[in-house]
Amino acid sequence: MPRSVNEEKRAELLLEVAHHLERHGLAQMSLTPLAESVGTTKRMLLYYFGSRENLLVSALNAVRPDAHAMFDGVRDTAALLQAARDLWEAITVGEQAGAIRVLLQLLSLATTDPEQYGDLAADTVEIMVDPISAAYVRLGYAPQEARARATLLVSGMRGLCQDRLVTRDVARTDAAAHRLIKDAVTATI
Repeated sequence: MPRSVNEEKRAELLLEVAHHLERHGLAQMSLTPLAESVGTTKRMLLYYFGSRENLLVSALNAVRPDAHAMFDGVRDTAALLQAARDLWEAITVGEQAGAIRVLLQLLSLATTDPEQYGDLAADTVEIMVDPISAAYVRLGYAPQEARARATLLVSGMRGLCQDRLVTRDVARTDAAAHRLIKDAVTATI
């Protein structure tokens, strides 16, 4: 009978892996140096996660903003505005600020290596768009319009995050994000 996985150790390793990826990136992610960096072995990473791909998916899931938690309770425009502002704060100065670097790298890698990263990148986008789109639908928007507005928020914020990381211009990108959020939420159909 195989021994059961120590979930506490797995969760601990997962956070270490996520922090490593934030600092060192995805492009050259190799299990042996990654394992050494987080204080384990390649064999143990494979034991806990099964494969490099599963490890990457698990690490991304562990550090991405929980859009469902942020947007599932939205029932009016004011709540949608606040949830979108909270998302912007989470990905720029909050606990997901480091994770956005990994997400941007993943999306970039998906454009040059779609076979390896394409599905994961597409899933990562949908995980954010779906709950925001559902919030718009609850506010009375048609599904197609809701998805368009959710995509505007998600992709717009992501682009502004990239701009902010490159230019370090916090004031300009914050102002643009607040304008984007206001326009995406309050503009008439």
